[in-house]
Amino acid sequence: MMKEAYSRPISLSDDIVQRVLPFHCHFIKKYGKNFFTWVGPSPRVNIMEPELMRDVLLKSNIFQKTPSHPLVKLLVSGLVALEGEQWAKRRKIINPAFHPEKLKNMLSAFHLSCSDMVNKWKKLSVEGSCELDVWPYLENLTGDVISRTAFGSSYEEGIRIFQLQKEQTYLAIKVAMSVYIPGWRFFPTKTNKRMKQISKEVHALLGGIINKREKAMEAGETANSDLLGILMESNFREIQEHQNNTKIGMSAKDVIDECKLFYLAGQETTSVLLLWTMVLLSQHPDWQARAREEVLQVFGNNKPENDGLNHLKIVTMIFHEVLRLYPPVTVLTRMVSKDTQVGDMYFPAGVQVSLPTILVHHDHEIWGDDAKEFNPERFAEGVSKATKNQVSFLPFGWGPRVCIGQNFAMMEAKIALAMILQRFSFELSPSYAHAPYSLITIQPQYGAHLILRGLYINRNKREQIYLLTVISSFCRFCFIPISWGVKTSI
Repeated sequence: MMKEAYSRPISLSDDIVQRVLPFHCHFIKKYGKNFFTWVGPSPRVNIMEPELMRDVLLKSNIFQKTPSHPLVKLLVSGLVALEGEQWAKRRKIINPAFHPEKLKNMLSAFHLSCSDMVNKWKKLSVEGSCELDVWPYLENLTGDVISRTAFGSSYEEGIRIFQLQKEQTYLAIKVAMSVYIPGWRFFPTKTNKRMKQISKEVHALLGGIINKREKAMEAGETANSDLLGILMESNFREIQEHQNNTKIGMSAKDVIDECKLFYLAGQETTSVLLLWTMVLLSQHPDWQARAREEVLQVFGNNKPENDGLNHLKIVTMIFHEVLRLYPPVTVLTRMVSKDTQVGDMYFPAGVQVSLPTILVHHDHEIWGDDAKEFNPERFAEGVSKATKNQVSFLPFGWGPRVCIGQNFAMMEAKIALAMILQRFSFELSPSYAHAPYSLITIQPQYGAHLILRGLYINRNKREQIYLLTVISSFCRFCFIPISWGVKTSI
């Protein structure tokens, strides 16, 4: 079914769920929203009712993460794979790295990476516009951001780790999609050998960076303000609080696992959020204009700063709607660890539970008749109001195990989009092929070809910018249709 769905692109107006989750759609039509199917020897129950999903995600000690293929663990493990007390201890150590005050210190890294990307686009649009596939640029942007924010001065080594992890991702997906034969991972196949080789190189690179930091900390140097430095400082403090009991804290291998997780979760989530935001704003130029107007009102042509990010209400509404229509992860799966009951359903231990995020996000019964349409206005009064306090919006998961890096991802996305909107307008290219497909996250199968048009705003003409935004706001308030055609200058 997936092979057939991915064999051709769809039109912009088509339902993407039929392409991304054809298997689920087939069974829902046949049996309804609550059904079960067999995944090898394991029964998997599909749940889409908000109240039942709430119970499943709250009871994280009973509904645990589904074990992954042994070779897939070479790609990522760490916090995401831990359960119970181990997970709680690890989360406590990692939490300080994602505190809002710590994230503020990473603004310069966000600015630097985003400036590099928009400057490349500016050079390509020498005649005022250019056509390009923005997807590889956005992938490289978010990998670049993770490398800078995670490793700071060891940025060049970080880039190499990003490249290796990217290759490992494709190999892991290939392995996960094949039939699992116990013991097969020990056979010296080309894929098995390459995955182990990549894992060994990544461990060596990360191990080298961590050893340097440990020696510096032992010598009394202040820990770096990057993610790795904050993580190691928090870990060191936790060990000291328990009379130097190293079993309480994280080992070098644990730190390496978390660094690998930074790459996978941080890079993938933000790149696809920015990608589908640009695609949807290309389809809806009115919302693109409103977002740009807000960015210019808040920042002018200056670099986006932390305080101003909280005033980007329209941009936040747009991101929430993009995350609703194109959630990074299409399905959350859990394994029942012991016999339990949820609602009127009884689950024996060993049963898997499937929570199809994208199907819930597109459900007419929850979101209304326009559930499959782009309408950021539904989030005008926040997520709680839009969801009617139901568990029906979960792009970063929900409950105790909600994604620890969601604030990091949203801050990065806001800065990147603001800097793009300050410098470019964009529209879909005639060569754009709409083909979302699930590859860990929802990605564009054939890339995302857009036409970018440069907006070269003179810093001395902010009065003109302000005048344009005031006129635009007045016209919209009076229901007067208006559009601005900008080629090379304002």
